Amino acid sequence: MRPEPWIEGPAAPDELAETFAFLEEFLRKGEPVSSSFAGLLARSVERGDMEVLVARSEGRAVGVAVLAFRINVSASGLFASIEDLYVGPEARRQGVGRALIEAAEERCRARGVSYVEVQTDNEAAAFYEAAGFEPEEVVRVLSRSYEL
Repeated sequence: MRPEPWIEGPAAPDELAETFAFLEEFLRKGEPVSSSFAGLLARSVERGDMEVLVARSEGRAVGVAVLAFRINVSASGLFASIEDLYVGPEARRQGVGRALIEAAEERCRARGVSYVEVQTDNEAAAFYEAAGFEPEEVVRVLSRSYEL
């Protein structure tokens, strides 16, 4: 018998539908991503540019982590970012988030990645700090949106 929760992944491109549904329910208020965006994500997973890890309890998804891998010229190597990490409300404070972070660390080590970053809000910052992430005091994130 597997301990609860257990982590599956990385998910294959044809296994992403349940993961999308889980993230859409909680992060997009049930609004599905477009089929073209779902295809883009599937191709990114297929190429190995992204990995999706799924936490399960009693056979159903209770948490998801989405990792993106890319090269970094200044570091002269690969780095990863946690693009999304979400745990359903009923599974919080039960070790699911920590299990996803540990699984992400294992995947990064397996790929030779020694640096992982996450952009988060103030509410989730304490979770990441408790997991060993540190604020980047000299880096500021700036963004700009373009009309399409």
